[in-house]
Amino acid sequence: MKLLVDADPSVQAPEVAPPTPPVAPAHRLRRMRRTAALRSLVRETRLHPRQLVAPIFVQPGRAVRDPISSLPGVARLSPDEAVAETARFSELGIGGVILFGLPASKDPEGSGAWIEDGIVQETLRRLRQANPDLVLIADTCLCEYTDHGHCGPLAPDGTVDNDAAIGRLAQTAVSQARAGADIVAPSAMMDGQVAAIRAALDADGATGTAILAYAAKTSSAYYGPFREAADSAPAFGDRRGYQMDPANRREALREMAIDVEEGADALLIKPAMPSLDILAAARARFELPIAAYQVSGEYAQIEAAARLGWIDRRRTHLEAATSIVRAGADFVITYAAADLVTWFREGAD
Repeated sequence: MKLLVDADPSVQAPEVAPPTPPVAPAHRLRRMRRTAALRSLVRETRLHPRQLVAPIFVQPGRAVRDPISSLPGVARLSPDEAVAETARFSELGIGGVILFGLPASKDPEGSGAWIEDGIVQETLRRLRQANPDLVLIADTCLCEYTDHGHCGPLAPDGTVDNDAAIGRLAQTAVSQARAGADIVAPSAMMDGQVAAIRAALDADGATGTAILAYAAKTSSAYYGPFREAADSAPAFGDRRGYQMDPANRREALREMAIDVEEGADALLIKPAMPSLDILAAARARFELPIAAYQVSGEYAQIEAAARLGWIDRRRTHLEAATSIVRAGADFVITYAAADLVTWFREGAD
């Protein structure tokens, strides 16, 4: 029924009850997100330059700096340029470098990987003399050195001869240790490679040389730019017969357990971001240092999208590296190492 208030001024309109106030949140997490200073104060995962390792591709020559089209900001370097580049990394406080070699010639065995005057061995000696405190890691594989692009000599049926390969990998690791590598990093995914390398290093007196085992390296589509950079694409077939199936998490943990048993000093998971669940599971299970490799395709995707204006380059690289460390990596191999350190110094939020 409509009240005719105007008809009788003595009749008052009914009072309308005020709205019930909303229930106040019991927890206000936004309080500690309000400013950059507050966010920094309570940040759980922090990146440090010493957690970063920069890949370097070395090739014969002098004063060579050959840009890699699919990896913006990355170039193939001659040994003298590698010395200059690592000096810059040292000044930035980057933890170390990992070397990949492009030999002057290749053969079916991959002998350029272990010869005394190989490109990686020459560069290691120069870097050790110029930067005695920098951690030097040598990628220990044969794919860059074989003329067929596979990670070991071939058996008569065209497959990689696993047992012959681990002998060559052991030779390579010994030569790298003699040249000054602190860490050798077998990446061929050959069964028994860690045990063979540990035995060979110890027999040669290199008991202090550590092994960073590429324990969970999947046959990933994210390696494309690297194969251009290292000239290591297989001449036929692919590497799925020895690299891991990306779908297999339990097998990855088994691979890591075997490498630990064989004497690995640290474990590497590759690629990084597609394997964060494996990285987190490994961190919960193993007490060894664990690294993750943010591989060429991961880096190239960010760079390409940033050039198109689709993402913020700086924030995306920082977020990616943070997520890798948050998942459990003690250190990260990344092509963005120098940029990340520069952004740390600028106080990136």
